[in-house]
Amino acid sequence: MIELKSPSEIEAMRPAGRFVASVLVALQEAAAVGVNLLDLDALAHKMIRDAGAESCYIDYHPSFGAMPFGKVLCTSVNDAVLHGLPHDYALRDGDLLSVDFAASVDGWVSDSALSVVVGTPDPEDLRVIKATEDALAAAIAVAKPGNKLGDISATIGDVARANGYTVNTQFGGHGVGRTMHGDPHVPNDGRGGRGLKLRPGLVIAIEPWFMRDTSEIYTDQDGWTLRSGDGSRGAHSEHTIAITDGDPIVFTDRAAERAAG
Repeated sequence: MIELKSPSEIEAMRPAGRFVASVLVALQEAAAVGVNLLDLDALAHKMIRDAGAESCYIDYHPSFGAMPFGKVLCTSVNDAVLHGLPHDYALRDGDLLSVDFAASVDGWVSDSALSVVVGTPDPEDLRVIKATEDALAAAIAVAKPGNKLGDISATIGDVARANGYTVNTQFGGHGVGRTMHGDPHVPNDGRGGRGLKLRPGLVIAIEPWFMRDTSEIYTDQDGWTLRSGDGSRGAHSEHTIAITDGDPIVFTDRAAERAAG
């Protein structure tokens, strides 16, 4: 069921967005050659405890996960493209790291992701990261009343193809509210002018993720981490937004968080 949030509920969701953005800023600053993925998870866990927030991941056990996730952060490295389960791995020079994080503050959830290269970057890694960021920005720009959900999806797909990438639609964006995942599903490709009409009060996470040379994925032996079918690297960008009468609210705006802090 799709629930539209009232203006007061939209305001109540802002602290969760600011908190999630602050954690991702801290994680981006902490990510460096030699840093262990478990240390990044521990940092996020400490920030959750210090803020009195709640993790959306640690007990999460959907049908596509082999067991409860058990960590508070997704850390996907190189050919791991989504749902990366933190493990004992020290980041190496040139690694492409995607970090996905969701948390609840006062009963409201926000969800966001970013990708970075630690150490010496491969230009093709930077290009796929930028493509996801460009797709996210373009999708947010069309998230306005009167447009359709398909306009968001089509915009993401258009940016992917313009950059030479194919699109996997198995996992995409989603509704956000009291829980992390709700209706509607927001695919990363589609047809403009189709689907749900966007109305003020709709809160969704938009999350383009592309892989350099494929659209195929498989599940790692850890039961969670999704890897590219051919070993190529991928990137992931995500924000939680609210549709309003005008421009959308980006709850997880990291630029605003950096300026404020």
